Amino acid sequence: MTTPCRRSSPWLAVLALLTGVQGASAQAPAYARSTGTREITLGSGTVIKMLLDASNLGTGDVEVAEITFPASAPAPTAGHRHGATEIFYVIEGVLGHVVNGQEHRLGPGMLGVVKPTDEVMHRVLEGPVKAVVIWVPGGEGDRIQPAERWRVLAR
Repeated sequence: MTTPCRRSSPWLAVLALLTGVQGASAQAPAYARSTGTREITLGSGTVIKMLLDASNLGTGDVEVAEITFPASAPAPTAGHRHGATEIFYVIEGVLGHVVNGQEHRLGPGMLGVVKPTDEVMHRVLEGPVKAVVIWVPGGEGDRIQPAERWRVLAR
């Protein structure tokens, strides 16, 4: 099933985050606050800044990242799958969010959801595009690029 992309408030993304973290709080001794844990720039120029992961949450139940796709990012030729539910919340720009072959235009304030069984492709329609992405469960950062390729940010 293709997940519809609707206008949404930021509270929906926060609710998703809290839902994932709620069960984890009993396991994690404490939350270590930071402005980001690590960052990577991909060959396309896309920058992923991990804001929340096991290193500062204490559990791998959820990851939250800020992703910036440059206006010049090449359009992908194939989709990809994730091992987690992926929730995209667009802050600026317009993202072509192609889920199972169906394209949705996501602009500021819009939310897109991808299930682990879905094939997804992200294209810059009007850029640059900045979005917050939530992966439940976490671990997608290391799946995108091995841990040693990420630049650790000062805390």
